[in-house]
Amino acid sequence: MSKQWRKSSHSGGANDEHCVEVGRLAQGMGVRDSKSPEAGHLSLTSDQFAELVAGIKRASYDR
Repeated sequence: MSKQWRKSSHSGGANDEHCVEVGRLAQGMGVRDSKSPEAGHLSLTSDQFAELVAGIKRASYDR
């Protein structure tokens, strides 16, 4: 399966330091820095990715 990367809706414009892309991998999900895609990606299982998203949501509510 080819990777199709999608930029986070929370990533801002050209000067945003926090640009993240996600992509579906053959097994799980990938997360990478959209400003440096050649640096590689973090591979996560579907369960790990779900835990990551849930943790981010919890952290944003705790602010």
